Amino acid sequence: MTNATPTAQLSDAGVSIWLDDLSRERLSSGSLQKLIDEKNVVGVTTNPSIFQAAITSGTDYDAKIAEFAAQGASVDETIFEITTTDVADACDLFAPIAATTKGVDGRVSIEVDPRLAWDTEGTIAEAKHLYKKVDKDNVLIKIPATLEGLPAITATLAEGMSVNVTLIFSLERYRAVINAFQTGLELAKENGHDLANIHSVASFFVSRVDTEIDKRLDAIGTEEAKALKGKAGVANARLAYQVYEELFTTGRWAALAEAGAPPQRPLWASTGVKDPAYPDTLYVTELVASGIVNTMPEKTLDATFDHGKVTGDTISTTYKEANGVLNALENLSISYNDVVTILESEGLDKFVTSWKELLTDVENALTTARENNPTH
Repeated sequence: MTNATPTAQLSDAGVSIWLDDLSRERLSSGSLQKLIDEKNVVGVTTNPSIFQAAITSGTDYDAKIAEFAAQGASVDETIFEITTTDVADACDLFAPIAATTKGVDGRVSIEVDPRLAWDTEGTIAEAKHLYKKVDKDNVLIKIPATLEGLPAITATLAEGMSVNVTLIFSLERYRAVINAFQTGLELAKENGHDLANIHSVASFFVSRVDTEIDKRLDAIGTEEAKALKGKAGVANARLAYQVYEELFTTGRWAALAEAGAPPQRPLWASTGVKDPAYPDTLYVTELVASGIVNTMPEKTLDATFDHGKVTGDTISTTYKEANGVLNALENLSISYNDVVTILESEGLDKFVTSWKELLTDVENALTTARENNPTH
């Protein structure tokens, strides 16, 4: 293993590397295929902010938008067609990996319209719409872990669709997500679905926890507070893995596993380091364990490939230390529940804002295209 690249070592340690980005340019230029070939990338995640950046920068989508303008398509229809086409094409690219890993990897995620995060029925309907449109076995429908999202997650899985549960910040909510997953599989079994074909990941966010808690530690300003900076995100994720180990060794899970169900893997999201004072591979090398996914922005992937130090499992012997970090924060009157509530709200707001910006930009592009071709 000494000659292997750090990303290869990460894969050998049981971590699936997914890229947190997608665009038409990545698909057409071959750059995504290159990351598969050279940097052990075995999946892709997208979100509203990623699509907003992809569609509004450069000219890759201009011809398509002009085509939709000529057809009289609405802005929502245009965005739906563009994003599902990119995801379907990425699914085709990853199909060989999906085949060799029996659907565990080779996955591409697409998120329901973020404006539906508080609407259970709306989320279920949109999940079905996306799943039918992409029409690929290796797609994951991404649903936020809001209280309203939990029953939608169960209902979507119950219909045999694979799900990426996103925006998880707290250990309590993570437990609820695993319950929603297992309930969904129990219903899917009753509905006659083959559980072996239903896959799921639970996207637990990491760096944003440090951003919010570090701000509060700086405000306290004591040496004790400063000593805790940059530790909460990793500690929280490590304790999430402990929850995963606990809830996937129960009798309830054993019955589902016996029926062929693969476990819902923990996925580390928001793994780009926000504070330049921290190592740029912090949320990769400190969160290594078998059976997890780490979805990285390209900058983090490049840093890991270049100089990541992979030393095997860095999670399963750390639970006491991780609990100590969270307890020390509580002792400083930093409320864990307050932090995770704010982070969920901010995370959703960010995606809704990106989506609204995307709607405005595409609406403007459609209008311009129609003005340039008045015959249509």
